[in-house]
Amino acid sequence: MVSIKDVARVAGVSNKTVSRVVNREPNVNPDTFEKVEKAIADLGYVPNMAARLIRSNRSRIIGIITDFVSTTPYSGDIVRGVQDWANANGKTFLLSNTNGEREREHDIWRTFQSHRIDGVLYVSMYHRLIDPAPGDVDIPTVQVNCRPESGRIADVIVPDDEQGSRDLTRYLIGRGHRKLAYIRLNPRLIGAELRYRAFMETAREAGIAEEDLQVRFGMDGEIGQEKNYVFDVALEVLSLPQRPSAIICGNDEMALQVYLAALSIGLRIPEDVSIVGFDDFQTVSLALKPELTTAALPYYDLGFKGAERLEARLQNDQLDAEIQVLACRVIERGSVAERK
Repeated sequence: MVSIKDVARVAGVSNKTVSRVVNREPNVNPDTFEKVEKAIADLGYVPNMAARLIRSNRSRIIGIITDFVSTTPYSGDIVRGVQDWANANGKTFLLSNTNGEREREHDIWRTFQSHRIDGVLYVSMYHRLIDPAPGDVDIPTVQVNCRPESGRIADVIVPDDEQGSRDLTRYLIGRGHRKLAYIRLNPRLIGAELRYRAFMETAREAGIAEEDLQVRFGMDGEIGQEKNYVFDVALEVLSLPQRPSAIICGNDEMALQVYLAALSIGLRIPEDVSIVGFDDFQTVSLALKPELTTAALPYYDLGFKGAERLEARLQNDQLDAEIQVLACRVIERGSVAERK
């Protein structure tokens, strides 16, 4: 079995230097780092995690508890962000999916405790209020894409739904659109309400009259069991004598149905009606023709920044808890026309 001494001999460095490279410690000379990494690869050296745990009392393993994130394509980038951070910092992560089951979550916390996990990223598929349920397990935790329902103080990383909606609305108004429709997501979702409120505030600040704003519910009901009205309400709005020149959709999947509604009555996008979405779910936003202008949820950054914050917490458990709110960038594509 290859040992750390073998790596040090081949690389021409000390055992301590190899250890520093393996543990991704700072201030290692780049040339030395490269030599050690090459020796590790050539020899097939695998660090002894059990020995490392005994020496440092740190496993260098991050646990990720998700609801449906790992099985949902458009939020899987959160996990990719964590993975990239872990790879760059010599960490490993364990991912466990609860499928929304609290009892399953309790078991995961106990499993993580038994494996001496250093810290946990508690990740939600959508922006919502929820309290982790660790029971008597005490592991440093950062909540990602969710906030504590109880109002307790916690480290939190969430998207700025309000800013994204505000910027989208300003984008349309800046292109001459003064008759706007808004098709709302399920109001039980935090993000849905933040986006709708920002739309209304921005439209009013721009002096758009109430009669030039058409608002419809596209979905409602229990989350995961919603009733969907998007196609029907889009047809209704698009058939008005004074139809809006632009429609803002609660998310990209809604925008797909609005495209279909517009095309079904012979309207051209964006010549006859402009359409924008939210999320930048690229299976939809890039597949639509013309491609969809939307606001991108920063899924990758949520994961990466969440891992960064967890490491900061592990390095200093006296840090004040903080909420980081990440911007949702407007992605300009072909679904919006200038309004003369």
